[in-house]
Amino acid sequence: MRFIDEAIVTVKAGDGGNGIASFRREKYVPRGGPDGGDGGTGGDIYVIAEDNTNTLVDYRYTRRYDAMRGENGHSRNCSGKGSDDVFLPVPVGTTVIDTETDEVLGDMTEIGQTFLIAKGGDGGLGNTHFKSSTNQAPRKATSGFEGELKVLKFELKVVADVGLIGLPNAGKSTFIRQVSAATPKVADYPFTTLVPNLGVVDIGRHRSFVMADIPGLIEGASEGAGLGIRFLKHVARTRRLLHIVDIQPLDGSDPVENARIIFNELERFSPELANLPQILILNKIDQIVDADELNELCEHIVAQLGWTGAVFRTSTLTGEGVDPVKYHLMNEIELERERELEFPEFAEAQRARFERLEIEVRRNTEAQREAYRAARKAQREGTDLPDDDSFDGEAFDDDDDDGVEVVYAP
Repeated sequence: MRFIDEAIVTVKAGDGGNGIASFRREKYVPRGGPDGGDGGTGGDIYVIAEDNTNTLVDYRYTRRYDAMRGENGHSRNCSGKGSDDVFLPVPVGTTVIDTETDEVLGDMTEIGQTFLIAKGGDGGLGNTHFKSSTNQAPRKATSGFEGELKVLKFELKVVADVGLIGLPNAGKSTFIRQVSAATPKVADYPFTTLVPNLGVVDIGRHRSFVMADIPGLIEGASEGAGLGIRFLKHVARTRRLLHIVDIQPLDGSDPVENARIIFNELERFSPELANLPQILILNKIDQIVDADELNELCEHIVAQLGWTGAVFRTSTLTGEGVDPVKYHLMNEIELERERELEFPEFAEAQRARFERLEIEVRRNTEAQREAYRAARKAQREGTDLPDDDSFDGEAFDDDDDDGVEVVYAP
């Protein structure tokens, strides 16, 4: 399914109906007095997180949503009818941002979660409200209040527990094929995966987690090279990063330097993201037959990187060593969830960390987008590009509607 991960929409809540000035006219009641009713309330606009949608593509084509205004008041002290509310369905993982203030209005993290984004106006008052002992025939009524008008940005980050990172052709797509029913494209050339994929990793009864395959980073991605960091925001919600390294690249490059490229790009893009817990996967061990040579190479990589965290050796082609990674990840995620339930201070620290990460990722992504737009403008006007500009014209093309292939497969 085609997936758009950002959309700008304008929402206008309904205006309140007007109150009216009316007087009771009835046979044998010559001085019936004021009986003007109030106006109805304008419709509110909400966003609601649903599980039957995983795309923002509808908001790329319909960019404005208006709620109806309330009815005007009626005579006989009858108020006008309030307007129905409008509900905008969004995928779980959508953040709603006010473009004027850059304030995060809502973060839709659970199915069924509902959030008010634009409040409808209250109805005006009928002349009944203005009668008094000294003003028994008021001819005053008020107009309804305007509903809120906002320009909002919907920003979707896939809700995954584990994010796969690594250079192109390191074996990320093959790995997610091995552990889930997701079927991303696999081929023997770099950049086979151009958009993220999701897969549900089923460990056993009531034990599962979601894994996201993020398109390959390359050197200079934080400055816009290749696919840039366009999709890195999709690992902003993950609990673990699975760093897959090809131990014997076909191009003859050094796996240690390849791993460092990813470390550097994460650090340059978002230090908070680089501090997420990482697990090192030394992949494609099936390419080295001699056991001693394999051990020596793997130990060399770990030593050169100064790696002190968890390390696994796998062959995503044959499936060797994959199951231990699955169980390790599941145990780590379950322990972390239990700590969040048991220790409120730890849960608050986690929430604060993800909030900082969200802000940092959003700020850096927007900064790169603005730099790219400046570069494009300079090219159109025939002026020199900034000295620090290194964009290749692909990462943030405003006309690019590439989406995300989302596969929630059990």
